[in-house]
Amino acid sequence: MHVTQPPASLPSGTRWRITETGLGPIGFLVRRSQRRTIGLAVSKEGLMVTAPSWVTLGSIDQAVRDKAAWITDKLKSQHDKARQAALAETQWCHGGRIPYLGQRIQLSVPGEHDTVWFEGYPHAPIDGDILHLPLPPSAQPEHIRKQATLWLQDQAGIVFDERLRFFSQRHGLTPRSWRLSNAATQWGSCSSLGRIALNWRLIHFTPDIIDYVVVHELAHLQEMNHSTRFWQQVRSMLPGFEQQRAALRAFSPRSLPLL
Repeated sequence: MHVTQPPASLPSGTRWRITETGLGPIGFLVRRSQRRTIGLAVSKEGLMVTAPSWVTLGSIDQAVRDKAAWITDKLKSQHDKARQAALAETQWCHGGRIPYLGQRIQLSVPGEHDTVWFEGYPHAPIDGDILHLPLPPSAQPEHIRKQATLWLQDQAGIVFDERLRFFSQRHGLTPRSWRLSNAATQWGSCSSLGRIALNWRLIHFTPDIIDYVVVHELAHLQEMNHSTRFWQQVRSMLPGFEQQRAALRAFSPRSLPLL
């Protein structure tokens, strides 16, 4: 990810420069200062190089070339963050689409009822089903997100409970209790006391991936580790689970609903 076009207006005291590197051209702003060394900083505005007044442009170019890999990685990260933020904003609006049980459902604001209403079959959705939210047309994205999230969490509680009961009864592994979690890095967990937590954001995924996480945590009631015996237990409960595990590894909870 390279920026080769200058910003619409240059910040005071800066100049625009482009340097050729082994990874392609990199454009950046140069600012002179009283510091003793060359400093490089990447923000959402791009790369800023701050250098002492006595340092030549050639030395600045060389510093950029030396750090080209790091700069490119940081610029890509900033670009991805900006893209995700823009996508998230467009999702939480009338006509926005969000993932639900592996399908893309559409948000309708204002809703046609006084309560949240799903136009379709909640536990067997298809692309284009509509979630009606009783909010005014002027509702802000944050309010839309909160109300849609509450509905998604309610559905997660229903779906996850049903799948836990199904596998518990089939395999004789019953947790002491279970709850929804809002963890930023874990899809599920099982404590030594037999208490299971399932990340509510799993409701964005297809049912087979939800089943994998449910089975994974139930298997910990038998094996509180990730040993060979643990994975044998998972396989006995859900043959072919490897495909679901691989699909889930492409995401982290904090990245959703940007599927």
